[in-house]
Amino acid sequence: MVQESKKWLRFRIVTLMGFFLMLFLALVTRAFQLQVLSGQALKNIAARQHTSTLLAHPERGIIFDRNGEKLAASMLTDSVCADPSKIRNPRDVADRMAKVLNLDRGVVLKKIMASRNFCWLARRIPAEQAARVEELNVEGVFLIKEPKRFYPNGELAGHVIGFVGMDSVGLEGLELQYDRYLKGAPEKLVWGRDAKGKRLYPRVEKATTDGRTCSNLILTIDSRIQHLVETQLKEAVRDKGAKGGYAIVMDPKTGEILALANEPGFDPNFLAKGTVSRSKNKAVTDCYDPGSTFKPFLIAAALEERVIKEGDQFFCENGHYAIADRVIHEAQRKRHGTLTVREILKYSSNIGCVKVSERLGKEKFFDYINRFGFGSKTGIDIPGESPGLLRHHRNWTRVDAATIAFGQGVSVSGIQMITALAAIANGGVLMKPFMIKGVVDKQGRLEKEFRPEVVRQVISPVTAKRLTSLLTDVVGHEDGTGKKARIENVNVAGKTGTSQKFDFARRAYSSERVRTSFMGFFPSEAPQVVMLVVLDEPQRDRWGGVASAPVFRKIGEQMLTCFKTNIRENAVPAPREDFGPGAKIRLVSATTPLHLQTADMGEAIDEDVMPDFRGLTIREVLTKARGKNIEIKVVGNGWALQQNPGPGVDLGERRTCTVAFGSGR
Repeated sequence: MVQESKKWLRFRIVTLMGFFLMLFLALVTRAFQLQVLSGQALKNIAARQHTSTLLAHPERGIIFDRNGEKLAASMLTDSVCADPSKIRNPRDVADRMAKVLNLDRGVVLKKIMASRNFCWLARRIPAEQAARVEELNVEGVFLIKEPKRFYPNGELAGHVIGFVGMDSVGLEGLELQYDRYLKGAPEKLVWGRDAKGKRLYPRVEKATTDGRTCSNLILTIDSRIQHLVETQLKEAVRDKGAKGGYAIVMDPKTGEILALANEPGFDPNFLAKGTVSRSKNKAVTDCYDPGSTFKPFLIAAALEERVIKEGDQFFCENGHYAIADRVIHEAQRKRHGTLTVREILKYSSNIGCVKVSERLGKEKFFDYINRFGFGSKTGIDIPGESPGLLRHHRNWTRVDAATIAFGQGVSVSGIQMITALAAIANGGVLMKPFMIKGVVDKQGRLEKEFRPEVVRQVISPVTAKRLTSLLTDVVGHEDGTGKKARIENVNVAGKTGTSQKFDFARRAYSSERVRTSFMGFFPSEAPQVVMLVVLDEPQRDRWGGVASAPVFRKIGEQMLTCFKTNIRENAVPAPREDFGPGAKIRLVSATTPLHLQTADMGEAIDEDVMPDFRGLTIREVLTKARGKNIEIKVVGNGWALQQNPGPGVDLGERRTCTVAFGSGR
């Protein structure tokens, strides 16, 4: 009996030990399963339960003009979001937030009720509104910092720069074209929750691990010239009662765009349905019949092919020339008899150009039109460029060949016109136009540099020089059509143009609706600046010589007055002459490495003398004076024209200076 009891006891012990061993093995197995096999999955579940994540929009790089002036930057602003799961009384919260944010209560309530864990209530609000939201301290409502794009100069170069959307993605202009450089990697805002589910302060994490950061752009645009061009263009559109217009300034040696303005203007700081449509850069996207500004390219082709000489004479039929079933007339019903080639351009004779084109032949004419870049995109780094409209010469009738000779029946863009004219100013070499000098990182290190790019040699330097002489007569002679573009003591080469707009309802060219234009360059002997001015449907002075040519003259004169240059003093200036007081505001050549340009941005000699303020804006004068502890007395507005004491005077104890500002006229 005792023996059986011992056996039973041993059996119970062994059974319990086996049970505990199995229990231990089960616990170990379960722990292994939870911590090893399912560890990551459970960790993710826990993270979702205890954290909330929001993808934040990245900061964008800065856009500078060629002199270091900021044209676009980003600043942090507050946005309001909500976690509806933490809002006990949505209607009360909607009512309170709507009053603070100046929103419709129903819209706010709908956002809260339609979401479970997250919704935006307002994006990028003013600081005073953010302070009131913070004062309310509403459970489930939070403030988040977001970058907001800011354009410190308002409308200045707005059509060139473009704008971004609410998600910080470029939508137009250079903001769109170079979005891949300007846009950095997004960030994540991660909130932790405590055991009661209360949201803790957020932390910032990178959304990607590729290390990508935003870069800054340096443009070819000079903000001073841009401001000058926009001011004069706006004034001309208003004075002539025009529908709009645009103007472009280019360096013919490099293809750099120094200014590009559209009117009506566009301020990317204020986007609305009515203003977004005005952001279209018509100088690049729209096409028009160029009219008489197309004639120099015909003459260039004929001179290059040696089918004409400057002194060759053509009978211009006293103003009426029948071709097939059409009669070609001169502009303003003028009647010309026999004209030389030089006079054909000077007087802008339609019939004379038709006869030159007949001698050249439509095949050769078409070839040179192509070579000058018409009918294809220039490749400028702005989105939406149009290639224009140029039918193949096989589809030209005799009437087509005649009308194209004076710029009717072919459509071109503004950027094509100025690029083609720049080829004449550049010894016959066509350059690719561009607007970006370089891409730099946040420390100013060069990441990518854009250099001048030769497209092709269109005409010989000899032909370009001969044509320049003809175009100089157009402006320089008292009976030339471009005489109102004349600049005192500077030789200007140019051509006027007035083109009828096609009336699609009547299927004919309109005599009431026209575009007037003037294109030219100076100085003729060694061109530094080429410019195109186009006015759309002016109601007064509806001819290029009286509407657009004066705009060219005013811009050119003010460039010479407001920016130091030796164009007037030296008939054959160095090809890379400065346009500003000191290296800071010069038109830096694109052939100069960017790191060398950056080194030139300061003063050449840091002496204790009165700086040269001439040519600077009020803000620039004050900034420059502050660095030398000089008190400035401001008189007028615009650019600095005069100063007392003058530049170079020893400062000594007198550290005050009176600076007179004006438009330069």
